[in-house]
Amino acid sequence: MYRTYNCNEIREKNVGEHIKLAGWVQTIRDLGGVLFVDLRDQYGITQIVASGNEELVDKISRIPIESTISVEGTVRLRDQETVNEKLDTGLVELFVEKVEILGKRTKPLPFEIESSRDVREDLRLQYRFLDLRNEKLKNNLILRAKVIQFMREQMVKKGFLEVQTPILTSSSPEGARDYLVPSRIYPGKFYALPQAPQQFKQLLMVSGIDKYFQIAPCFRDEDARADRTPGEFYQLDMEMSFATQEDVLSIMEEVIYNVFKEFSDKKISEYPFPRIAYRESMLKYGTDKPDLRNPLVICDVTDIFEKVDLKVFNGKQVRIISVPNGASEPRTLFEGMTDFAINECKAKGLAWLKVNDDRTLQGPIAKFIDDDSREAMLKKAGTKAGDAIFFVAEHEPVVSKLAGQIREELGKRMGLIDDSTYKFCWIVDFPMFERADNGKIEFSHNPFSMPQGGMEALETKEPLDILAYQYDIVGNGIELASGAVRNHSPEIMIKAFEMAGYKEDEIYKKFAALYNAFHYGAPPHAGIAPGIDRIIMLLAEEETIREVQAFPMNAKAQDVLMGAPSNVSQRQLDEIHIKINDPK
Repeated sequence: MYRTYNCNEIREKNVGEHIKLAGWVQTIRDLGGVLFVDLRDQYGITQIVASGNEELVDKISRIPIESTISVEGTVRLRDQETVNEKLDTGLVELFVEKVEILGKRTKPLPFEIESSRDVREDLRLQYRFLDLRNEKLKNNLILRAKVIQFMREQMVKKGFLEVQTPILTSSSPEGARDYLVPSRIYPGKFYALPQAPQQFKQLLMVSGIDKYFQIAPCFRDEDARADRTPGEFYQLDMEMSFATQEDVLSIMEEVIYNVFKEFSDKKISEYPFPRIAYRESMLKYGTDKPDLRNPLVICDVTDIFEKVDLKVFNGKQVRIISVPNGASEPRTLFEGMTDFAINECKAKGLAWLKVNDDRTLQGPIAKFIDDDSREAMLKKAGTKAGDAIFFVAEHEPVVSKLAGQIREELGKRMGLIDDSTYKFCWIVDFPMFERADNGKIEFSHNPFSMPQGGMEALETKEPLDILAYQYDIVGNGIELASGAVRNHSPEIMIKAFEMAGYKEDEIYKKFAALYNAFHYGAPPHAGIAPGIDRIIMLLAEEETIREVQAFPMNAKAQDVLMGAPSNVSQRQLDEIHIKINDPK
């Protein structure tokens, strides 16, 4: 009724055909009685032309931009001077004989569609239905759909069964804040939206499902960041029975590689991806999310500077970052990095040195470093003549974080990061436990993980020395997925939770279903859950996750389009037995 072709479909072979098109009026150009209109739909743009019929030309000229219309006419070749090679339909146009206005725009546009991404974000989100007409944003959604479909096909080919797990479940005491849903039938009790299908997918393994996956929505009441949005996100959730850590890594790195190979022209790390131990990553890169496109590496020279009489370094961990050919950089680099360390990283300062051609040192602290210490430092870090050295001296864990920030900023300022590639790695061997600020032992990653060495490790090792079968996949400095070999033994679970301050009755109370199920013959199992939003953000080369989601919340966890969160009626509150205690 409205169209016989989409707006990107007609070609030279259609010349002479009588057709219908429908879409949005993107532009109207009046060249002295001849109207040229760009008609747009999801698929592309076709130029339509009206002339000769004054009544028709007048009608079209009065149609507001961004109204929807249906047009009928004959396909013809464009004049040579009007050919547009940027459009798939750029060789042809539709000579209009009839037009019908389907949906007239009756309000002023809050922003120009083609430049909507330059508008402040809250206004874009308020009018997201207009923002999504922007070609880049629309293409991000199309990319998202294709990536998810491709992921699903990959998992099915590998023998995984797609299973949907509940959205209404019980509150979890671990992880981020839950979104709670009050029960109408059971006064004073609450459901929770799942932070992840963690316990359900483990229960599926106990039930005999060998390989599970789903495109899972997850809900966490947490603050927004560039790579995290408040509210909800999606992940490719998967779990395997009778599986080791290496089984999961080999499956998932192939899926990740294939996704990026399919949807990007950039160079991609060949798999198997590098496996980097957590402590090695913190030492060499200052983070457990290293961007391996940056060639700079941090070197620990604490042992060397124990013998150097430099008060600001005394008793501290000392890390250096050698920058190849950095000695020739202008002084503004060194001053700028010092300002960055003080103002952005809250450091007390940033020492630096240049290495002369004769391997002597030049800079503020050069006179304090004797020849033996200098040579030992240069040899350990692989520093050469003409390089520059930046120093970070602090106590752990500050020194690692600070060195990582300096490394990252140096990579950016010196143009060392290769934007033409995707580099992936696995971070493995995470500590099972860490010491909290109050001095207590707590889980450092995932409480359901299997400790390396099992029960023997828990009984014989110091808690902070115990490693877990936990792993993250990192791409270009962004954590794309976390996973673990699960602890399927009730005895090991009890022991691990006891070390973190839980009693057995607390475990049963908080994890009753999982704890109970493990007494009925649980298989060894392991899994992982790549974040779909982050993967698409990387593929689309966007700075924030909100650019690859259809209707995201803003940074304040508000849906400004639908007006959520919103007030509800007293009747609704009474039905769910809720009384508002307004903090104001």
